[in-house]
Amino acid sequence: MPSPETFAVFTVTALGVLLIPGPAVTYLVARSIDQGRAAGLVSVAGLGLGTMAHVVAATLGVSAILASSAIALSALKYLGAAYLIAIGIRTWLGRDAHDAPVHGEEPAPISRGDLWRAFRQGVVVNVLNPKTGLFFLAFFPQFVDPDAGPAWAQLLVLGTTFVLLGLCTDGAYALLASRLGTWLRERPSFVRRRRYVTGGVYVSLGVAAALTGGTRARTAVSGSA
Repeated sequence: MPSPETFAVFTVTALGVLLIPGPAVTYLVARSIDQGRAAGLVSVAGLGLGTMAHVVAATLGVSAILASSAIALSALKYLGAAYLIAIGIRTWLGRDAHDAPVHGEEPAPISRGDLWRAFRQGVVVNVLNPKTGLFFLAFFPQFVDPDAGPAWAQLLVLGTTFVLLGLCTDGAYALLASRLGTWLRERPSFVRRRRYVTGGVYVSLGVAAALTGGTRARTAVSGSA
């Protein structure tokens, strides 16, 4: 187990990293504004599960294997980018009850199917993001003490802590974004354009993910080893 001092430093550092908005937070905010609090919170849970998958992969050494393979890393990156673009296009083409103006706390009663879809997409979006795994490979080893026990156990503790902290910070973003969405939905101009704005955010994230190279990230991981 990490020492209390190391764990405290890790927690503060992890919180600083998590509070800086990144692609996952952008995705989450777009989802929360578009579909409301419930969809935002289940997306948080999905993103958390996707992050936990990377934690387990890093603990088992799978992430290190992927990081050493340019082909595997690129395939994962492009799959994730294509998935985000597909979500955006589906949002552009979709027409449902959520297109109607709503003046309540939530945009409309959201079905269990919609909630399950939001959860599933959150999982897949994070699992198919190779940068998350590369970040863990570069970040977590700095807090592993060889004299404090098995490295895999320390990585698992640190990773689980990171996921739990992420659920808190992402949950806060989801709640704030859903409140913003409630305010925006009282404006007819936003209601008319929300599908296109939300879909545009997803497509932009996908394009950015596809155009961002993984070479520098692999170099940073190799340098930290």
